[in-house]
Amino acid sequence: MAFAGNEMHTPGFGRTSFSDGKTEAIARLIRDRVQKPIRRLLVVGCGSGIEAAILSQELNTEVVGVDLGATFDSAAARVVDLRHGDATSLEFENGDFDFVFSYHALEHIPNYRKALEEMKRVLSIGGAYCVGTPNRSRLVGYLGSKDATFGQKISWNFIDWSARARGKFRNEYGAHAGFSSGELRDELQKVFSRVEEITLPYYQQVYRRQVMLVNVLDGSGLGRFLFPSIYFMGNR
Repeated sequence: MAFAGNEMHTPGFGRTSFSDGKTEAIARLIRDRVQKPIRRLLVVGCGSGIEAAILSQELNTEVVGVDLGATFDSAAARVVDLRHGDATSLEFENGDFDFVFSYHALEHIPNYRKALEEMKRVLSIGGAYCVGTPNRSRLVGYLGSKDATFGQKISWNFIDWSARARGKFRNEYGAHAGFSSGELRDELQKVFSRVEEITLPYYQQVYRRQVMLVNVLDGSGLGRFLFPSIYFMGNR
């Protein structure tokens, strides 16, 4: 079973609706775990804005996306509020959002602890969050990068393996590393009151036809090295 390494969540989409199985899986997990209505959702590190548009569509809620330097998709910008902004200095008031989502962003932010504090600040009392990053313990990545050639994927993995061999496979050294499960849990626990890892439920959702294999990999401990990304949810 080949897991989609470092899933960039770059979906195919039309002009009137947006579709991506991985983002839709996240939306299902959010619906299952969040009891309070989500009136307003913030995506930190929204990239093109497609992911934000899918979350708006799937959760039927108002969504704002912020990114430091991305070029926004024009179709996504028609259905969600996309803004250029700094994750470490969000322009919103305290408690402006009921939910904050951030995937594939934290590892690119040098002062990521400040970004997490800002995510907490803009959450309402009892508000919830979902944060995901690449899994620093992964053996292989980039398999699911839709816009990359096979040669690029091999090259990027070689760069990662080389950095790991030199003890440099960390975000602060410029590697596309992410966090291990334990590292991200520890950072989230410093900020948020409740922290729950949802990596396994996420992959059970994405690979529903192979869920028994997903469970075997997790139970054997191999998932720690084969799941390319990690996800956590919790409350402010």
